[in-house]
Amino acid sequence: MIESWLPVPNGSDFPIENLPFGVFSVDASIRRIGVAIGEKILDCRAVAEAGWFDDCCERELLEAPVLNPFLAAGRAVWQTVRARVSELLRVDGDSHVREAGADNFLIDRTRATMHVPMEIGDYVDFYSSIEHATNLGRLFRPNADALLPNWRWLPVGYHGRSSTIVVDGTPIRRPCGQRKPPDAPAPDFGPSRRLDIELEMGFVTGPGNELGHGIPVQDAREHIFGLLLVNDWSARDIQAWEYQPLGPFLGKSFATTISPWIVTLDALEPFRVEGPRQEPPPLAYLRAGENWGYDVQLSVELQTARMRERGVAPQRISRTSFRDLYWNVAQQLAHATSNGAVARPGDLFASGTISGSDPGTQGSLIELTWNGERPIELTDGEKRAFLEDGDEVTLRGWCEKPHARRIGFGTARGRIVD
Repeated sequence: MIESWLPVPNGSDFPIENLPFGVFSVDASIRRIGVAIGEKILDCRAVAEAGWFDDCCERELLEAPVLNPFLAAGRAVWQTVRARVSELLRVDGDSHVREAGADNFLIDRTRATMHVPMEIGDYVDFYSSIEHATNLGRLFRPNADALLPNWRWLPVGYHGRSSTIVVDGTPIRRPCGQRKPPDAPAPDFGPSRRLDIELEMGFVTGPGNELGHGIPVQDAREHIFGLLLVNDWSARDIQAWEYQPLGPFLGKSFATTISPWIVTLDALEPFRVEGPRQEPPPLAYLRAGENWGYDVQLSVELQTARMRERGVAPQRISRTSFRDLYWNVAQQLAHATSNGAVARPGDLFASGTISGSDPGTQGSLIELTWNGERPIELTDGEKRAFLEDGDEVTLRGWCEKPHARRIGFGTARGRIVD
C-alpha cells in the first residue's frame, strides 16, 4: 500500500490509491480542477501554474474550469498526470508541495463548493440490470415474459437531457406533468405524486470518435475516463402516461444527480471482476474479450423531514452491487456508437437502475415497494411508497476487499422541494 504524507482518516473514500478528479470553487472564485485526497483537495490549477505538471501535459489542460480539455487528451495523459499527483502526495515522493507550503495547494473539502465537473454534451441512460428489467416486467406485464425479446441481445437505452444534470446536494424540485390514473377518463396536469429514485452508476468519456465510425468494444478503455454515481430521478405517474410509444421523456428529464468526483478506471483496477454469463452470447461487436465488471458496493439512504427535525439518522433502504450488471460499460459504449453516432469528451453514459434479486437490494422505490403496494417502514414510524416533500436521498458507492484500501465515490444527494 502507498502511504501519503497527508493524513487520511481510516475508512476515507479518498486514500492516495483513489485520487478522483472533480471541479471546485472557494468563496465564489473561479472554478478549478482538483483531486480529492482524504479531507483535502489538491488544487491542480495551482500545481500546473507552478510548473509541476509540465513534464506530463500542457498547462492549459489543468488550468481549465472544466475537465473536458483534460478528458480529450487521452489515456496516456490521464495516467501520467495521475502518477504525478501520486508522486507529489507520497511520503517518499516529490516534496515540491510540502516545501512550497501545503496550504497554497491543498484546500479543505468543507470549504469547497463542488460543481458538475465537465460540460456534458450528451447523456445516455441504459437499462442494463437484468434484475431491474425483470422486476419491472413482472410488475407491468404479469401475464407475459418479463424481458422483452430484444433485452438479452443489446443494451437498451434512451437519450436524457444533459442540461438538467446537477451535482451532489442540489435540491430537486418536484416536477409537474400530465398524469392519468387507470380509472380516470382523461389526464390532468399537476405535480408528480409518484416521485422515485434510480440507483445507477455512470461513466464519462474522453477522446471521441469520428461521425460514421463507432468505437470498437476492445478500444473502450482508451475512451472511458472513469465512473461516478448517478440518481436518475423518475416521476412514475408522468412516465406511465407518456412513455408509449417513444419511451422516457418528461418523467425523466427534470433532474439527474451525479456525485462530484470521477473515479478513474486505474483506481478501480484492483476491483475489476468477471461479469455475469450472457446467454445467448452477444453478437461479435459486443464481445468484450476481457473482464469489465467492477465490484462496487452501493447503498441508498433516506431521511425524511421529520427524521431531520427529530435528529434521526438517515435510514439505509437498499444495498446492492454493480458487479453483476448484465451489460457492462464497454458494451454500452460500443453499442451507443455502433451506428456511427459520436461520443465526445465529457459525455455521460449511465447504467440504468442497478438491482439485485434479494429483498432490499433493489435500486428504485417502485421495486422496493412493489409499485407502492408494500410501503417501506422507517425507523421513526413513517412509511414511504414514493418520495414526499422534504425527503432527502443519498447514494453511496465504495470498493473494498482484503489487502486493499477502500476506494469510495463520495455521495449523490438530493432533497425534494415543492
